[in-house]
Amino acid sequence: MLIIAGLCTACLSACVSAPPPSPAFHAALNQPYRLDAGDRVRVTVFEQESLTNTYSVDKAGYLALPLIGSVPARGKTTEAIQTAIAASLRDGYLRDPDVSVQVEQYRPFFVMGEVTTGGQYSYVPGMTAQNAVAIAGGFTSRADHRTVDITRQVNGQVITGRVLISDPVLPGDTVTIHERLF
Repeated sequence: MLIIAGLCTACLSACVSAPPPSPAFHAALNQPYRLDAGDRVRVTVFEQESLTNTYSVDKAGYLALPLIGSVPARGKTTEAIQTAIAASLRDGYLRDPDVSVQVEQYRPFFVMGEVTTGGQYSYVPGMTAQNAVAIAGGFTSRADHRTVDITRQVNGQVITGRVLISDPVLPGDTVTIHERLF
């Protein structure tokens, strides 16, 4: 009898859903956007057309700009990048540079699991996990339609949380759709 009870407990524990995500997981939704590899930003230097352009954050996390070279961008907000570029230009190139930085294209997000076409997709602000599934061609016939796992990097740490299909997706997230049990 104890053996049967032990087997039932083991089987049921395997069916328990993942624990809810940590508070840091959802707190990332309310923080200013932080740049990372794959983001493209529009840098505008007022009255300096040769410096005004679109630049990509490279895989090492830097923007390569004329005159000043590499500017660290990974983990920084657009406001912090504006300040860093202006300070570098002020150091021997321009007297009082007026710099503006805006995200032109966010890094992609990824969808995998029980969707028609998993892969890498362009991020659109305001996206939910349900939108991500729709972009990936919809659910397969075996997919769980209620919850998804989202993996995201928060403060340099990779965190995975099981959330409702209506939860927001951020650039760089990986959305995993699981197979339903029944």
